[in-house]
Amino acid sequence: MARLFGTDGVRGVANVDLTAEQALSLAAAAVELLGGSDAAVGRRPLVVVGRDTRPSGEFLEAAVVAGLAASGADVARIGVAPTPAVAHAVASSGATFGVMLSASHNPMPDNGIKLFAAGGLKLPDEVEDAIEQQMARSSRRRPVGREVGRVRDDPALVDRYADHLLTSLPARLDGLRVVVDCAQGAASALAPRVLRAAGADVVALHADGDGNAINDGSGATHLDSLRAAVVAQGADVGIAHDGDADRCLAVDAAGEVVDGDQILAICAIALAERGDLAAGTVVVTVMSNLGFRHAMREAGITVVTTPVGDRYVLEAMRAGGFVLGGEQSGHVLFLDHATTGDGLLTALQLLGRVAETGQPLGELAKVMTRLPQVLVNVRGVDRTRVQASPELRAAVAEVEAELGDAGRVLLRPSGTEPLVRVMVEAETDAVARETAQRLAATVREALPAVG
Repeated sequence: MARLFGTDGVRGVANVDLTAEQALSLAAAAVELLGGSDAAVGRRPLVVVGRDTRPSGEFLEAAVVAGLAASGADVARIGVAPTPAVAHAVASSGATFGVMLSASHNPMPDNGIKLFAAGGLKLPDEVEDAIEQQMARSSRRRPVGREVGRVRDDPALVDRYADHLLTSLPARLDGLRVVVDCAQGAASALAPRVLRAAGADVVALHADGDGNAINDGSGATHLDSLRAAVVAQGADVGIAHDGDADRCLAVDAAGEVVDGDQILAICAIALAERGDLAAGTVVVTVMSNLGFRHAMREAGITVVTTPVGDRYVLEAMRAGGFVLGGEQSGHVLFLDHATTGDGLLTALQLLGRVAETGQPLGELAKVMTRLPQVLVNVRGVDRTRVQASPELRAAVAEVEAELGDAGRVLLRPSGTEPLVRVMVEAETDAVARETAQRLAATVREALPAVG
């Protein structure tokens, strides 16, 4: 049986893969597993619940709240809010845990359930597994009378989150014209409000909060409309969030994309100059562009590399006491200010750097040169044999010798599909493409085919 929890909570097509019954059962099991310490001292657990704008979030929220209250937990609903707002609300309120209903950048029919432990931290795999096992148990104690949980709306927790974001700002944004694409998602109301409070002249794009159109041709995964709007509005910067606003990408005044690697590079150098970059180190995944590593080397900043996934970045940051890390996709973590990736926080840090230096974003982004990166998916092969194949080891070694310090190769088995991802970076797109296709052919020859 497949594991219910994926890399970022439970996710699937709402009312098909993710039903109201599952949501209620999961919420009840979470109270059993995460609320024990509160119950032991005679206190009801407190759970913060938020959601994005998807229509299915309404019935899933109702199911989650019912499961929580029926299991003896008090509930603080914060309504439509970014995922990091839930994490912050858990920490700032001293709640037992938090629940966010969102499928992030996925299309509208999907939805998901993310859980945050006390302090606003993501749950480790073993706790998720224990919750899943608890869901399968039929007998649970049902509180009655005064022991039943109470439900209240608490939008003040979102206001507290907004205030917290503004305290992180390195410089006010007065004079900056910013277009912010909210992807019709969780940040539709909050992102323009926070940017205006920071002093920016804000043009809000895809910010009606229409959950039927969440991520539909907009936001961090669809940047064309933002690029056009920045140029048309004569804006200094464009900011793009995804459906739950835990990521941020940017566009400069000329409409050129500034990706997560470039944002990380700009922010790493800014923190280093202020003396706030712990151990002079930034944490990224194996997919980070080689140009980022070159830029950090020139700036005297150490790079720690993890597998793909913001949870692995977070684990490495907490283990090493580091404060900055992230992914090319725009998931950036500032652990001095947040416990999880936060798109609004990232936007403020980036825009604050533009304001404090007086340099256009396009100029700041030149701190790194993105090497052309080509990704080829080789399907229908036995992904488990990648590491054991002497032919692949030899092919990779040969290509690495050819590219030297001017390129990089990565063969990465998919975690869920019978395919191997071949990634090549090189000085030119032509070299990267030719090399990637050559390695892909070797993968097909070297690995057994599977159905």
